[in-house]
Formats: sequence, structure tokens, C-alpha cells
Amino acid sequence: MKHTISVLVDNSPGVLMKVAGLFRRRGYNIHSLAVGVTEQPSVSRMIIVVEGEPEVLEQIIKQLNKLIEVIKVNDVTGFNTVDRELALIKVNATPASRMEIMEICNVFRASVVDLTEKTMTLEVTGRSDKIDAILSLVQKYGIREMVRTGQVTLVRGTQPT
Repeated sequence: MKHTISVLVDNSPGVLMKVAGLFRRRGYNIHSLAVGVTEQPSVSRMIIVVEGEPEVLEQIIKQLNKLIEVIKVNDVTGFNTVDRELALIKVNATPASRMEIMEICNVFRASVVDLTEKTMTLEVTGRSDKIDAILSLVQKYGIREMVRTGQVTLVRGTQPT
């Protein structure tokens, strides 16, 4: 089962390495990791998506809470959340295929952010399944390069995070 972990940490050097190291030592592969400063410049939020057994994940959360730089840890799996991811996708684009690609962009509310004689770069934002869906449709044109931010998540409303 995939779990989404929200970790508030001190915004200081080395914290990311310490947190990721806990997952590595337990043999967990991090599916997605997004880190950024919060509304407080001295605090960063890490959103970590991992797959694994709840019992082992519970131990990792306990170990995370012991780190001095960690302020708060929450497994937000099962909470009502807002999740987003950003992808930039560079696809092969001939003059004949450009309109088809733009139609796909319209359906997914994606933007064309760069256009050359041979390529188009698309920007798409949404849930991970939306990113996967547009990727499967533009794959037939040939994906030259792609980058994904990883999932960012906030719990909806005033639920504890």
C-alpha cells in the first residue's frame, strides 16, 4: 500500500539526507519526494510517498520523530487531501502532429511552454494519474525528455497535518 508522509523539518542543510537515510536503511524505495519551504521561512515541508507495510512505516515515523530537526510527522494516507504534481514533457512534434498534440493538451488543460521545429514541451499539473494518462497518450509521438516534480499534498480544511 502507498503511504503519503508529511514531515515538517527545520530548513537547514543535511536534513533531507538524514530523513532519506532512515527510509534507505529500512529498505524502502521512495516513490516520490518533494521538499520546499513553508509559510515560515525557517520550516520546510517534505512530502514522501512510499509503499510498504504499515508496521514498518510506523517504526520509521517513530524514528523520524526522534530527529532533532524534525518538527512534526504525519501519515496523511486516508485523509481528505489535495494532491498535485507537475510534469514537463518534451515530445517529438512534426508540423503534421502538432494539432493532435495540442488537442491532447486541451483535454488535459496542459500548456505548450516551448515549441521548436522538431519538438514541443508540455507542462501539465494535476494528480499523478492525470500525469500518467497524458504520458500514455503522447508516448506514440516519442517522448524525448521528461521531468516530474513528485507529489505535493496538503490535508483539506482544518484537519491536523
